[in-house]
Amino acid sequence: MNTELPAALHRQLQADSELSLPDYDVLVQLTDTPEGRVRVLDLARALRWERSRLSHHIKRMEGRGLVRREDVPGDGRGAYVVLTPEGRTAIERAAPAHARRVRSLIFDSVGADELAALGAVVAKVLARLDEEERQPAR
Repeated sequence: MNTELPAALHRQLQADSELSLPDYDVLVQLTDTPEGRVRVLDLARALRWERSRLSHHIKRMEGRGLVRREDVPGDGRGAYVVLTPEGRTAIERAAPAHARRVRSLIFDSVGADELAALGAVVAKVLARLDEEERQPAR
C-alpha cells in the first residue's frame, strides 16, 4: 500500500491536472496558509523532505509558474515559497478529482468499523513515530 496508493494518486493527478503528487503536496501546504507563503525550512519540515529535494522541486515548479521564491525581509539567508495565481488555479482544478480518487480508493472500500480500526492503528503508529523523533540520536 505504501507504494501502490501514492502511485495511483500520482497517475490520477498527472492525467487530470498535469500535477505530480509532490507538486500537490507543496501546493496544499501553501494554500493552508492565509498568505499563500511558507518559509523554505518550514515547508521542508512539514513535508518531511530534505532541503535539497525541496529546492530542486521548487525550482521545477517555478519553471512552470506554480510558485515563486521571495527573500525574507531582514534575513539574508531566509526565503519564502509563494503560491502564484497559476498555482492556486492548478490546485483548485485538481483538488475535486483528487479528493474523489482518495475517497474511491480508501474510504469507499471499507466499512465504518474497519475505518475506525484503521484510524486507531494509524494513530498508534503516528504516536510511536513522534515518540521516536523526540528521542536523542543514538
